Amino acid sequence: MMIINETNKIKLCDYIEYRTSYLSKAIGLMFSKKRKKALVFVFKEEKIISLHMFFVFYPIDVLWLDKEKRVVQLKENFRPFRIVLAGKPAKYIIELPNNTIKKSHTRIGDTISFK
Repeated sequence: MMIINETNKIKLCDYIEYRTSYLSKAIGLMFSKKRKKALVFVFKEEKIISLHMFFVFYPIDVLWLDKEKRVVQLKENFRPFRIVLAGKPAKYIIELPNNTIKKSHTRIGDTISFK
């Protein structure tokens, strides 16, 4: 599976791992090595979802998507041991390799797909 920005037709990532259980979402990337996979967190409904980078030792990019898979918030170069407060409700969160947002020119309002 891959993640594609349908608005500008650019592939964001070739490899996806889904996180659907409470425990898998809580662990996320903690204590992992840098990777080229994207993590897709799936929630039952849209809600405000803030993130932390405790025990993640490398920067990443993050997209928050609504139920229509539109980008409602993004964070580039999210550094270790930091917190980001969400401002908009999201149903999906995608954690991507660092610099993916910049390279793909992904913006708020873009539509994302998982294929």
